[in-house]
Amino acid sequence: MNFTLAIVLLSLACNYNPASEVTTAMIPEAGDTLTYTNPVFEPVLADPTVVKVGEQFYAYGTEDNWGEEGGYHLVPVIRSEDLVNWELVGNSMAKKPTWKDRGGIWAPDVTQVGEQFFMYYSFSTWGDPNPGIGLAIADSPEGPFVDQGKVFDSEEIGVPNSIDPFYIEENHKKFLIWGSFHGLYLTELTADGKKPTGEKIQLAGDHLEAAYIFQKDGYFYLFGSAGTCCEGANSTYKVLVGRSENLQGPYFDKKGNNMLNTNAGTLVVGTNRNKSGYAGPGHNAEIVRDKKGQSWLLYHGMSKEKPKLNNGTNRRVLLLDKILWADGWPSIAGHEPSTSKQHAPIF
Repeated sequence: MNFTLAIVLLSLACNYNPASEVTTAMIPEAGDTLTYTNPVFEPVLADPTVVKVGEQFYAYGTEDNWGEEGGYHLVPVIRSEDLVNWELVGNSMAKKPTWKDRGGIWAPDVTQVGEQFFMYYSFSTWGDPNPGIGLAIADSPEGPFVDQGKVFDSEEIGVPNSIDPFYIEENHKKFLIWGSFHGLYLTELTADGKKPTGEKIQLAGDHLEAAYIFQKDGYFYLFGSAGTCCEGANSTYKVLVGRSENLQGPYFDKKGNNMLNTNAGTLVVGTNRNKSGYAGPGHNAEIVRDKKGQSWLLYHGMSKEKPKLNNGTNRRVLLLDKILWADGWPSIAGHEPSTSKQHAPIF
């Protein structure tokens, strides 16, 4: 053996300390990801929602036909251990609900409630005069989700374009927030979560849809998407936020504007300003915290260079970015989707 090498090995042996071993976060096992580049899933996962079960994340999206890039999917479900590497599980529903004659199953919101998984979903066509929201329940995050029927439709609840549900529990009560460009509203639900009860409360104005609530440091943060979601590279979708000390509001943006006012909301993420990147980023999923306490946002957007599938469907890919918190307000770096290599979440 080379004399110098022998001395080095002897020195390492004498100074070995188990407590100083490098952690698995520093030297990942095979298959672990330390960096990533958007998108984290393609070709389509529009209007995403995500739930964590054990060490697995499950994400769901709007019913779509992926055409040559994957065919038809009725509320697709994908799975990941790190928010970066996703695999397609399949369809979370075995068959489409039948309480409407026609329409798509859009913008699902999945939450674990006790030992079951609740999926509130929109049932609508483009320009539908009476869309509604339904509930499906499964015993597994992979499904199949079995339809429980209509929760309410627009005519019953008195709110036009009643789609984009978001479920939340507060003080042992169940609530649903919903709405699309006719105000964002909140209503309490019955104990089984299947029907509204009590009065509805308007939280935000006519400029938002895709509501989501995140709780942090004594505030309820109300995220919503403004602009056009589905015009390919010309989409103007963006995510805005306001906050309140109470779930029922009132909600204000960083400048103190009431979210009931048109155009109120502090920008979280919008279209990339350069000619490439992503157009129409929005309809964010639940915020996920990793083991370092970092907050991560999943949302959809369309590559400006390839905004549609060959069949004309908007190619709304799944994007991931870290949330930066400054003075109590969240945003994505530069207020636009990342397009370069990024440090991945740590789990």
